[in-house]
Amino acid sequence: MSEENYYRLLKKSYRNKEAVVTEIVNLEAILHLPKGTEHFVSDIHGEYDAFDYVLRNGSGSVKEKLSDCFADEEVDIADLATLIYYPQEKTKLEESKLTLVELKKWYADKIKQLIRVVNYSSRKYTRSKVRKALPERFRYIIEELLTESQDDIDKQAYIQAIIDKVIQLNQAAALICTLCELIQRFVVDHLHVVGDIYDRGPSPDLIMERLINYHSVDIQWGNHDMVWLAAKSGSPLALVNLLRICARYGNLNLIEDNYGVSLRPLIEYSRKYYQPINNFAPHLDGQTDISAGENDCLNCIQQATAILQFKLESQLIKRRPELLLQKRAMLEFIDYDKKTIALAGKKYPLVDFNAPTLDPKHPCQLTKEEQELLQKILHSFQNSERISRHLDFLMEKGSMYLCYNNNLLLHGCIPLHQNGDFKSLRIGDKHYAGKELLDFYEEQVRYSYSHPEIKDDFATDLMWYLWVGECSSLFGKKAMTTFERYYIADKRTHIEDKNAYYRLRDKKSICQEILRDFQLPVNGHIINGHTPIKAKKGESPIKAQGQMLVIDGGFSKSYQKETGIAGYTLLSNSYGLQLVAHQPFTSIKNSIEKNIDVLSTKRLIEKVDQRTTVSQTNIGKQLIRERNALQYLNENYNNY
Repeated sequence: MSEENYYRLLKKSYRNKEAVVTEIVNLEAILHLPKGTEHFVSDIHGEYDAFDYVLRNGSGSVKEKLSDCFADEEVDIADLATLIYYPQEKTKLEESKLTLVELKKWYADKIKQLIRVVNYSSRKYTRSKVRKALPERFRYIIEELLTESQDDIDKQAYIQAIIDKVIQLNQAAALICTLCELIQRFVVDHLHVVGDIYDRGPSPDLIMERLINYHSVDIQWGNHDMVWLAAKSGSPLALVNLLRICARYGNLNLIEDNYGVSLRPLIEYSRKYYQPINNFAPHLDGQTDISAGENDCLNCIQQATAILQFKLESQLIKRRPELLLQKRAMLEFIDYDKKTIALAGKKYPLVDFNAPTLDPKHPCQLTKEEQELLQKILHSFQNSERISRHLDFLMEKGSMYLCYNNNLLLHGCIPLHQNGDFKSLRIGDKHYAGKELLDFYEEQVRYSYSHPEIKDDFATDLMWYLWVGECSSLFGKKAMTTFERYYIADKRTHIEDKNAYYRLRDKKSICQEILRDFQLPVNGHIINGHTPIKAKKGESPIKAQGQMLVIDGGFSKSYQKETGIAGYTLLSNSYGLQLVAHQPFTSIKNSIEKNIDVLSTKRLIEKVDQRTTVSQTNIGKQLIRERNALQYLNENYNNY
């Protein structure tokens, strides 16, 4: 579009010159407001209740706002915080305990307190933004209560009359819930999810629903998310892998009940060819509602999908020699008569290796039955309305990395050589490394996802490489030893050597070189997930003198024995950066009845000398461009 046409169109958006001037003033004012609070979470792994709790309390931001709002006043902060986190449940609890007279007073007191908190937590926003956030149902009432000061003697009767009428009309509980949700909304302006929503935990679908309804969010894809995107893009290999993981953690009901994909053909196939064996016992993490029969079924499905995975992976390795995965064609290295496997010049006996549908002469070949089975399940998976809704959102809001407010957000790593140089992936005559490598990956992912009817193409195969490849920024290891962990007793073969990035990321110079490659200032930060921080062994999530922040502390219950905590989250507000450590979430009931807060520590990482304003953010840069364009239009209004 030519500059002349751009300004003609811009002029049409404003009814007159005065409207242009008004918008310039508005934008200039916004640029001087404090920046909103950013909330960073990572590696949620299907743990909905814990994730939902962290969102509700803003990693402690809500309680902090309450302490500031009611400083030097006798207000039960813990009790009020619990109400804000779980308004419906807490209100019902109070309704069950109090007399009618007591309840009316409780309603009135809480509405007044919550209005004060809404006012306090929304101070950094424009009135327009606050107004847009108000739900239609109570918009007039809330606007009136927010506008009129409770300290104004002349208005106290007016405010009390509104509250009394709300209570009389049995709308107090609903208004309280709305006010609490507004506080949650105002306390955190934007949410960053730094990868791995899916796998291990039981409810990634609920997490996706929560994110879809969240007011402002972005996502950096994790390796587990990539497997789901690959399956939706048409990869039967990714599909059997995610089914294997769901069986391993006892979560197949997610696929069948929550996503509506029938697994009856897979169950029948697994039962037909496999019997339960120890190495495939599911990891149930304390689940008590799974019967012995269901346990055996999960065991057999895990075996069946593992063999299907190794067959399909061998096929991919043969058709994609450029991905250099030949050492992972495990079925090719087996002596089927002796039941041994040769790896790196050494032979290992196979333990409980059972592959009744495998032809030793053609080990990677699927039977006709298996081809039909996978085609049927893949078709059902790709055509699930709920899966499509969730993964479409994951594509829309997601990316391989994000440069945001001078920070680089990525799930895994930037592949490096031992000397710190960027490690490259060669495709054809071109080498991709650093930012260019991640841009190449994202381009291929988006192409594959937009062409789900094309299977076994390079782009779809590359999505599998992102799960297992040595030069994958999402995996970051030399090899994924799934086969060894199932079938080889020698645990030395189970080790997955990490990319040099995980050793070198503690060096400030390395972090700064990465930031330069992404055109970010060298005083920015790299924010990672993917690798659980073993806090109980003294490992710190703060690396490279504060320039590298690793926030995978273990939302997933399966990690918490190693990490000793239940996750790190990060807060960035106008005052600086804070790292928050969380203890394991127990239950909603405990949180409501006992006002238990699972926050353990808040650690200040960086404090700015002057509060950061909107003008210094990504959004501010866009607003500055808009303001400058409007200033030019104002000066040349009559020329267009």
